[in-house]
Amino acid sequence: MAYISLLRPKDWAKNLFLLIPLFFAGELFDWEKTLNVCLGILSFCCIASSIYVINDYADIEEDKKHPVKCSRPLASGKVSPAVALIIFGLLFLIGLTSSYFLNRTFFFLLGIYFFLNLGYSFGLKSIPILDIFIIAIGFSLRVRSGGVLAGVGITIWLNIMIFLLALFMAIGKRRDDVLLTLASGTHMRKAVKGYTLDFLNSLLALVSAVMIVAYLMYTLSENVIARHGTQRLYYTSLFVIAGIMRYLQIIYVKVDSGSPTKILYKDRFIQVSIFLWMISFYFLLYIKKTNF
Repeated sequence: MAYISLLRPKDWAKNLFLLIPLFFAGELFDWEKTLNVCLGILSFCCIASSIYVINDYADIEEDKKHPVKCSRPLASGKVSPAVALIIFGLLFLIGLTSSYFLNRTFFFLLGIYFFLNLGYSFGLKSIPILDIFIIAIGFSLRVRSGGVLAGVGITIWLNIMIFLLALFMAIGKRRDDVLLTLASGTHMRKAVKGYTLDFLNSLLALVSAVMIVAYLMYTLSENVIARHGTQRLYYTSLFVIAGIMRYLQIIYVKVDSGSPTKILYKDRFIQVSIFLWMISFYFLLYIKKTNF
């Protein structure tokens, strides 16, 4: 169980971002393209897990001080550093080799993701602001990879929107780290010293506002309207705005954890908002006779 935990399979859900270009292009049921993207997701999972392993290896001492991360396999001593490095090497080889045979451009993008995050693990994560930008760029690379594997173009507004969403999530994660630091009196990460709660609250408000505008611009883009044959995509913004407002309500009014992932797993309102957004988008893109 410790070896499985070391790979952080619960975080593999992030790699589903590779499916976003297919979904937004209305081609999710093109099984050949979907299969190709799913194979790419497996390659991405291997590389992502290799990064998680090397990140835990680099953070052993810091994780021991963390109230939650101290239970991680390396920090707790359940997995030895030597074995972890072997697992890292195997995942790296499997991930890059499989991506090379899938698509050369995808192989290049996955390589950028790997080395960017390797730098993150060994120092760049200690630089405030740069740390959250690297996380956001990682999601942009996922989406770009999905587009390459599916042979689907990605609009500028979609690319911007995904980057802002990832930036929003990264800021929320740092906010959670600051809350833990304030509660324990111990700095869990070096980068946290460059943030304050007020600063991160301001960033969340700023990015959430820009993200909503970017989403509206995407749905109202002439190219998007022409491609999908409908002007009604902006209807779906209702659920996007509701989900963002709910998240802000939870952290500001309920003073709950700032981590978007934690809130997503437990808040029913946000889960329903995402579900309704997906259903509405499905009807507008995949059922062409929708008249509402």
